[in-house]
Amino acid sequence: MTDAAEAAGATSAGAAEAFAVAVTVRGYETDTQGHLNQSVYLQYAEHARWSLLQASGIRQSTMVDRRVGPVTVETTIRYRRELRAGDEVEVSCAFVWGEGKTFRIEQTVRKTDGTVAAEVSAVCGLLDLTERKLLKDPRAAFRELAEDPSLLGLTGD
Repeated sequence: MTDAAEAAGATSAGAAEAFAVAVTVRGYETDTQGHLNQSVYLQYAEHARWSLLQASGIRQSTMVDRRVGPVTVETTIRYRRELRAGDEVEVSCAFVWGEGKTFRIEQTVRKTDGTVAAEVSAVCGLLDLTERKLLKDPRAAFRELAEDPSLLGLTGD
């Protein structure tokens, strides 16, 4: 996977503008119909999420040291168009914040010609790894962990 990533700051709607990573579909990721296996979309989405966290300055090792970790509690994938081996795609990632223990991550898998191949929406939280419970305020925790929380749609509020 290529990590040609770009990002922008926060929007007034409480979400960061889409951060994205480039990915080339590999032949071994396709199924017998010749299109991208459905489970691989989740891997692409996860890759984009961790790339965004890294871009914001959050390292997985730091999260482990602080005894917190991101969790996904629900994922919806809408398949729009087939992807085949060799297709170049961009996988976007934007955090959408509300109040409470969970937040959404909205993602789009888009071919270079602009065709949307899939949309991924996940409800996530930040788990206290000792207590095994979601943190009450994941926004505050991410603000504290990130060098650039604006990439996560977090401002000084």
